[in-house]
Formats: sequence, C-alpha cells, structure tokens
Amino acid sequence: VQLQASGGGLVQAGGSLRLSCTFSGSAFSINGVSWYRQAPGKQRELVAQINSRGSTVYEDFVEGRFTISRDNAKNTVDLQMNNLIPEDTAVYYCNAVGVVVADDRYLELWGQGTLVTVSS
Repeated sequence: VQLQASGGGLVQAGGSLRLSCTFSGSAFSINGVSWYRQAPGKQRELVAQINSRGSTVYEDFVEGRFTISRDNAKNTVDLQMNNLIPEDTAVYYCNAVGVVVADDRYLELWGQGTLVTVSS
C-alpha cells in the first residue's frame, strides 16, 4: 500500500489550494487519515484528521478554513484549504493507519509530502 500526496503549490494570501492523498496498491481498510505539516525550522504538527466513520477533527489554527474529506470511489483523502495565510506555508504530509485486507497487517503509512507556499 502506498500514499501519494499532491496538489501543493504557490498561492497568494487569501487564496485556496486542494491537496489530495491517493492510496494505491493492496486493498487497505482505513482506520483514519491525517494531514500534518512541517514549516521550516519547526516540528511537524497535526492539521486535520478523518476517521473511518467520517468524523473529523481540526486544529484551532485551521478551523473554519480547511476541510478534510474522503472520496472512496477515487481512493483519496483531500484537504481543501481556503483563506490561506503566509503562516500556512509548509510541507504537507498525509498519514494513514489501517489494516491490509489480504493479511490483516496493521500499517501506518506516510506520503512523501507536498509543498505549500503562501505569499503575502
């Protein structure tokens, strides 16, 4: 099972971007998917989470601006980011935990990261 994050880029403050985390490979029963970010010189921090029931959690600094969602048909978990501010500049990573259907192995997976740059 692999994760691939995409959708990053350069945007002006107030703009929007949509990040996607795409699953591929073996069938994977997802328990939860999270988006994290890491700004230059800072530790990686949680941004948002969605669990298998579709319940979501957001950190205070993105509440009301970002939306995490799942598209089971496309095997993606997206992060819609609106009203971006320069402080949102970071490399964004997706993380998933779940079970490989074929052999019941529990896995924690990370995507490779996608860079979001917000200019003032």
